[in-house]
Amino acid sequence: MSKKVLVIGSGPIVIGQAAEFDYSGTQGCLALREEGYEVILVNNNPATIMTDYTIADVVYSEPLTVESLTSIIKKEKPDALLAGLGGQTALNLAVELEKAEVLKTYGVELLGTSVKSIQQGEDRELFRELMDRLGQPVPESEVISTVKEALEFAEHVGYPIISRPAYTLGGRGGGIAESESELKELIQNGLKASPIKQVIIEKSIAGFKEIEYEIMRDANGTCISVCNMENFDPVGVHTGDSIVVAPSQTLTDKEYQMLRTASLEIVSALEVIGGCNVQLALDPYSNRYYVIEVNPRVSRSSALASKATGYPIAKMATKVALGYPLDALENPLTGHTYASFEPALDYVVVKFPRWPFDKFSEANRKLGTTMRATGEVMAIDRTLEGAFQKAVQSLDTQPPAISHAEEHLTKPTDLRYFAILSELRAGKTIEEIHKVTGIDMFFLDVLMNLINLEKTISKYSLTTLPVEVLKQAKVYGFSDSTIASLIGESGAEVKNLRKTYHLDPRYKMVDTCAAEFEAATNYVYSTYAGENEIEPLEATKKALIIGSGPIRIGQGVEFDYSAVKAIESLQELGWTTVMVNNNPETVSTDYETADRLYFEPITKEVIASIVEHENIDLVFTQFGGQTGINIAEELAADHIPLAGVSADTLADLEDRDRFYTALNHLDIPHVQGSTCYSKEEALRAAHEYKYPLLCRPSYVIGGQGMVKVNNDSELENALQGTDARHYPIVLDEFMIGKEVEVDLVADGQHAFIPEIMEHIEPAGVHSGDSMAIYPATIPEEIKEMVYQYSEQIVKHFHYKGIMNIQFLWQGDEVFVLEVNPRASRTVPIISKVSNRSLVDLAIKVLAGEPAFDFKAFSSMDLSYVAVKYPLFSSHALPELDHKLGANMKSTGEGMAIGRTVEEALAKVFSHLPNPYQNKDSCFLDEKAVFDIPTSTLSFEDWIQSNEAAVYYNDQDTEEAKERRIQALKYGITVFSEKSTFEAYLKALTCERFEPIPLPGKKTEGVQAG
Repeated sequence: MSKKVLVIGSGPIVIGQAAEFDYSGTQGCLALREEGYEVILVNNNPATIMTDYTIADVVYSEPLTVESLTSIIKKEKPDALLAGLGGQTALNLAVELEKAEVLKTYGVELLGTSVKSIQQGEDRELFRELMDRLGQPVPESEVISTVKEALEFAEHVGYPIISRPAYTLGGRGGGIAESESELKELIQNGLKASPIKQVIIEKSIAGFKEIEYEIMRDANGTCISVCNMENFDPVGVHTGDSIVVAPSQTLTDKEYQMLRTASLEIVSALEVIGGCNVQLALDPYSNRYYVIEVNPRVSRSSALASKATGYPIAKMATKVALGYPLDALENPLTGHTYASFEPALDYVVVKFPRWPFDKFSEANRKLGTTMRATGEVMAIDRTLEGAFQKAVQSLDTQPPAISHAEEHLTKPTDLRYFAILSELRAGKTIEEIHKVTGIDMFFLDVLMNLINLEKTISKYSLTTLPVEVLKQAKVYGFSDSTIASLIGESGAEVKNLRKTYHLDPRYKMVDTCAAEFEAATNYVYSTYAGENEIEPLEATKKALIIGSGPIRIGQGVEFDYSAVKAIESLQELGWTTVMVNNNPETVSTDYETADRLYFEPITKEVIASIVEHENIDLVFTQFGGQTGINIAEELAADHIPLAGVSADTLADLEDRDRFYTALNHLDIPHVQGSTCYSKEEALRAAHEYKYPLLCRPSYVIGGQGMVKVNNDSELENALQGTDARHYPIVLDEFMIGKEVEVDLVADGQHAFIPEIMEHIEPAGVHSGDSMAIYPATIPEEIKEMVYQYSEQIVKHFHYKGIMNIQFLWQGDEVFVLEVNPRASRTVPIISKVSNRSLVDLAIKVLAGEPAFDFKAFSSMDLSYVAVKYPLFSSHALPELDHKLGANMKSTGEGMAIGRTVEEALAKVFSHLPNPYQNKDSCFLDEKAVFDIPTSTLSFEDWIQSNEAAVYYNDQDTEEAKERRIQALKYGITVFSEKSTFEAYLKALTCERFEPIPLPGKKTEGVQAG
């Protein structure tokens, strides 16, 4: 068997392909290394744990293209390729490499599922033919490659019509068409989205139950069902946008076995080797079912199924791809059973999507067959009521105020679950809601139980609330604060009452075997139903690391990277580690990462209970994004020991007035601004400054709610939709200049700054949406000012730990924009390119290790230039204008490294054509700005042409906005900033580039300093 394996990752996060592939890829790489293989990884997502040198032997942050991979294969000479763990991106590349005969030319074996099987599962025509041979029913459908063929099919079967492009992820390019005009646009987009220009269109079966089976199969033909899952929403809502329950709750045993048998038969016929997801539709009124589709790879559902059952699908899929039979692989959670043993659950799991509509009020909230959620949470409990409640508590959002509830029922939206609760409170029956939504009566009855108990609790006061009602409320997942709001008391009073009755959470184990066998797992969930199964870990010093919760715009997988690195660093220092998180897609919620994993909502109540149960010595809030920072004050008030700075210092840094007072004292220039606690105060404060102003809520991440306002009228409009929960609001003067930022580690007196990151776009574009160069190319005197101000801030606040500071450079002056007292989204990039682990260094400071001489760590050989670039999920949010501004819009980021800035940029834009070679590939609405060849077609004709690829328009007019949106709908790359387009043109000056691995020795990994 081969000893050198090339692994293809999934690339930057986009809607439909998120952190779940970092988790799967990480498991796969570790499984390969466990078996003694050298791992060569290609993945240009710098934010992931997968691209860390603790996971792979050699890491390439190169473009995920056939050309790039061919160069790496030629250079590294791998014996085999593993592509089944990198989402649709890796799967498509494996097929393309096979077609181009690259694998054959260089003698590379494809591990796991064969290209023939992949094609049978992904090519809609081949898949339909296979289903016909097997006698498996599929909806009346046709595979088409032209709009004309689609219209003819619709004329035959009628509307609505469902469109599913081949070889895409997250329903990309697909949807439901209710009319001829909708179908035309849908098919045009779908054909562009499909790599093979193929779309299957089918008669809608919306209203059927949607069921998924996660299947594992080895080369011997042993095939098991790891987990089955049931969508809360009927067919018509993408499974990534549906609430999902595992195991299925409403199937009869006959239905369950019928669909399981069909799934096993399909996966066996496809000859899949590894993990495979099968989606089916079941008529709620008969045993009639249809096969929707198959994903012959690990998927989003695989990550969910792994965390729901404890069965490590990606790890087992990798071992199976290496030739192991399932009955020879030991289940690591039990240590007694084998991987051929189907998991059993003695609890219920709920997955709840996390949508970006809280950031984009102008977006169309309607859900369909194209996925729009950026991430998801998972909750485990002994009751479905409790799991639903815990899932909602995990979303890290305020429960929305619902108006026009019936509209959310008729057409599914992200607010449908909350609209159902609203309607039940108002007296609607579950029968009435079922008739409109098609949601199974069983699920609606569970929600009715919650409303009935809510009404019961409301009848009492703190002194009259019966213990039986209080216990039932906790069994059903009501938080102390929710109970308090229902009886008009504080959460602390309810907690005290609960303690009086000795009502504390019990902790149960996730072990894959429903406690049938003794298990060695430390994977835990809480419940108020049943007895405690978990004793506190035995340890001399115990740390709790707060995770970042669901993936959302502004808080992505980069914070899971920091949390996982914190766990690793603490373990190396002899600490026993406990992780609390609720994101099923991440490495931090792998049962093998921390010494114990609590799969729970990240709230004060939950964390306080874990701290009490485990007798935690120190809680780390700096590594899980804004989530841990936002509850630090509550935790400190509850006397929970926090690592690093005090809650008061955090407030000094987050509160604009207090922070600017400190900067004035230090004589450090800053933008003018203030914190406002009401609409009236904001309107008064605006008159003290010059427009334009930046207006945003305080204590947020990703520029959420941030808008640029140019006058009183625009400010009033911006404040119109605010209520008490949005305050305090920060008003800052908008300044023109260049933005630079640093990530540093401080010990209270000194700061270690590896280098400075320089933004390509001007200030005013959110840092998460800006391209950036590392190390910066700015003048030395500006660098010195940045270093000096950073050290002054550290000393003044006696700051300990990791910190991000953003600056504005204007002429010969540098202004402080803001400080983030936590790990930032750029920490993984800086750590990997500088070969200095900032998290490791920060942990040593926070954990009280002996004092460091920071200057001794500062010598670095930055041989290469890295360019960070954003990725926008415009395919999932086609109605949004992606004009760059203060509110972050990108869902992920990529990175390229080169010997020069031009070489790195050439890799960033390698997927785009050269307008000097094909003028019709590019269309400029401001032709006079750039002297390059451009199409002479009209805009309307150009966007529909096959050559259309690059569109530039940076104007703020309505026409410009409409044109940008139209171009995005056709899959065209849109540039809305002059500086970004100039970077693209700069990239064209580099004629060729070579693959460059990330710095760092294979045996050493990223250095602590």
